[in-house]
Amino acid sequence: MSLTQQHLFDSYRARLHGEPGPPVPGRHDLDALRGLLEYRRSSAVVAGRPARGRLRTLARRLRPRTLG
Repeated sequence: MSLTQQHLFDSYRARLHGEPGPPVPGRHDLDALRGLLEYRRSSAVVAGRPARGRLRTLARRLRPRTLG
């Protein structure tokens, strides 16, 4: 069963029972992904490991390079 079919089935079932329908598929995906990434970064810092991510990569790229 595809996501669309499951959503339509759940919407139909909710309407039969007089309940609010489920959220549209994919609506909260980015928020969930951001939350997961933030959790992993904070867990790394608490465990004493260096945080990884876009900011560290950007800082590494912007750091002046030494000759030698």
